[in-house]
Amino acid sequence: MTASLAPFDSAACRRSDRQTVILLHSSAASARQWDALAERLQPAFDVHAIDLHGHGRQPDWTGERPLSVHDDAALALPVLERAGGAHLIGHSYGAAVAMHLAAAQPERVRSLAVYEPVLFHLLAEHEPQGGAAREAFDLAAAMRTLVTDGQATAAAQRFVDYWSGASAWAGLAPHQQRAIVARMPVVVQHFDTLHAQALAIAPLQRLAAPLLCLAGARSTAAALRVASLLRSLLPGARHETLPGLGHMGPITHAPLVNERLLRFVGAASPREREHAAALA
Repeated sequence: MTASLAPFDSAACRRSDRQTVILLHSSAASARQWDALAERLQPAFDVHAIDLHGHGRQPDWTGERPLSVHDDAALALPVLERAGGAHLIGHSYGAAVAMHLAAAQPERVRSLAVYEPVLFHLLAEHEPQGGAAREAFDLAAAMRTLVTDGQATAAAQRFVDYWSGASAWAGLAPHQQRAIVARMPVVVQHFDTLHAQALAIAPLQRLAAPLLCLAGARSTAAALRVASLLRSLLPGARHETLPGLGHMGPITHAPLVNERLLRFVGAASPREREHAAALA
């Protein structure tokens, strides 16, 4: 299903009580990836773009055990609790974090919008010998070996070229390359926790709030297979495939993706308020 992109009506939202939006970024990026979307949301919402562990201004994970997706979800929990509820938006690893957070705190979710959550455990669970699963697992294994061998630059190149297309790494500015190289150790940890930690699907199947799952038609086999599995696991959600976009669509085609997210959050807000009034 492709989206028809009607404009976001911020004035309509301003006429209601301000609500909170939490934005969660992809691996090797930072909260800055959402700057344009945050600017559009801020007239109507309180916006919190979260830096995940080892990204942006957030320090590396220093716990005694390995980093888990729940540790990154915990970074957004104080905002969620303080606001009493929020709209959650995530991309890639950040989308997986958003879904884990929503499954753990369903009563605090006003809406949930995700772009290609990299829930690799679904591949391991449903078709571990499939081509999409092998693609994801081989990438993770290769990156882990390269980082362990002190070849973080080679790992970063493989990572970027996989998600963004061949030669994408060569097109990045030197400062962008350096930032991504520095994040490779934590990105490998992302792969590990995504393979190991299963998402609790049942709370999302019962989620009263609106749920939007976006994917790019030109994405990787692994990402598209996860999107396909989510269609069957979450039949009550709205699933849309955006033509011409790849896995990095929220960055490479930010205006198009942002407009779709703005329209979704703007439409979700009055429905959520009506639902809360009915409960009250």
